[in-house]
Amino acid sequence: MSTVTAEPAPTSAPSGRRSAPPSRLRRSWDKHWYAWAMVLPVVIVLAVLIFYPLFRGVWLSFTNVTEANQVAEICTKSITGSEVCKDNPNKWEVVGLDNYVNVLGGQVGQFWEWTGITLIWTFVGVAFHYGLGLGLAVMLNRPMWGRGLYRVLLVLPWAVPAFVSAFAWKFIFNERFGLANSLLSAVGIDPVAWFSDRWTSLLTAIVTNIWLGVPFMMVALLGGMQTIPGELYEAAEIDGASPWQRFRNITLPGLRSVSMTVILLGTIWTFNMFPIIFLVTEGQPAGQTEILVTGAYRAAFEGIRNYSLASTYGVLILSILLVFSVFYRRVLRKQGEVW
Repeated sequence: MSTVTAEPAPTSAPSGRRSAPPSRLRRSWDKHWYAWAMVLPVVIVLAVLIFYPLFRGVWLSFTNVTEANQVAEICTKSITGSEVCKDNPNKWEVVGLDNYVNVLGGQVGQFWEWTGITLIWTFVGVAFHYGLGLGLAVMLNRPMWGRGLYRVLLVLPWAVPAFVSAFAWKFIFNERFGLANSLLSAVGIDPVAWFSDRWTSLLTAIVTNIWLGVPFMMVALLGGMQTIPGELYEAAEIDGASPWQRFRNITLPGLRSVSMTVILLGTIWTFNMFPIIFLVTEGQPAGQTEILVTGAYRAAFEGIRNYSLASTYGVLILSILLVFSVFYRRVLRKQGEVW
């Protein structure tokens, strides 16, 4: 008689539950740990240089920190040379939204006046950047003698450091020794005190900004033009299309994605273009050509340094640019652009 041995029943975990599968993040780490390791230094650098200052600035905007009340104790030296410390009666504190209420309500600073100047400065600058850059790109995209040399010469303003160009243009518009007034005097026109009036002073800064910004637009748009198939132009020319019709119906639609990107970047850069206003006009006359970023700088580093006020300006500037970027992307999506 044969004996039949029963198979042992499967043992269950003491808890009676199956072990949970590894998470998606865990699987990604196990499979691509080397990629995470290479990205980690970049993340650390971004955290130290960007994210920490950003969160720190947002936090300071909810306080009343200044140069005078930032320390908890005030220490002085006694006659014997030892330090005597006592609590600072005006120590900083959290004030909530008071800074935003004061800035937006006009009790502190000149936020709305600076915002108006900033919008004019940005709109005019970007409009000329794109218009002149597009015209130069169209010109350099055609076969012509010395095209490579022209490209190099037109990119030079972009290669020169911004502060060098700022000082050069400031000297050009000097009331007594500048080239601009010398040319006006040569044709019988009285010299202009460029920095004594708000609009002429702002004009000098805009001209400097155009000089610096056009090369970037030209290079980006020229690269976009060279991606447009030449067969489209040949077919349009065979069909009898004029140069203007080819430009309107082929070049501009072909540059739409590039144009949208460079206009957004140009707007952000011009909105935050600190060195031109600070070095060329210096806010003259009497602070009437200040923009938001120079106003924030003066709040933080001139007079009694008001770090909380400067941080409030910074957060408002960031908020304006974020709202503009979101609105800009929505407009592009409605037009069928994927970006």
